[in-house]
Amino acid sequence: MNHATAKLIATFFYSGLMKPAPGTWGSLAALPAAWALHMVGGPLALTIATIVAYMAGLYATRAYTAGSDNHDPGEVVIDEVVGMWIALMPVSFGARMMGVDILALYPGWIVAFLAFRLFDITKPGPIGAADRRGDAAGVMLDDVYAGFAAGFTVIVLAYAAHGLMGA
Repeated sequence: MNHATAKLIATFFYSGLMKPAPGTWGSLAALPAAWALHMVGGPLALTIATIVAYMAGLYATRAYTAGSDNHDPGEVVIDEVVGMWIALMPVSFGARMMGVDILALYPGWIVAFLAFRLFDITKPGPIGAADRRGDAAGVMLDDVYAGFAAGFTVIVLAYAAHGLMGA
């Protein structure tokens, strides 16, 4: 993979070059892309795109950081995109299951975004362990784990709002 292609993928179409807080910008850039994927093919399209983005992100991050001492430069945000898409999967599946517009589940979008950023920034437990690997896999995996933690948070809060409170 050439450096220009690696940069395009690793920065998720250059959204990671925005300052300050490139990780937050990358996470925000993931939102309309997730919406578009859901609209095109529902949860299946989002799931397939997440897997493809993970694999492409792994190779792009490896190529982009080759020869550098910094294994996780701030502008690399493809990992945030993958993590956000994982965090949004319960919203996508919920919208499909209930037969509603995915944007109608906006509280889930908000929770997914906030929970993902919280887990990605604080890096508790296995999220931090993955981050400390010091390689491209660690760059990707800490956000995968943060995405799963955020997705679980979405599910728990949706259950609390709809199941326990009957909303």
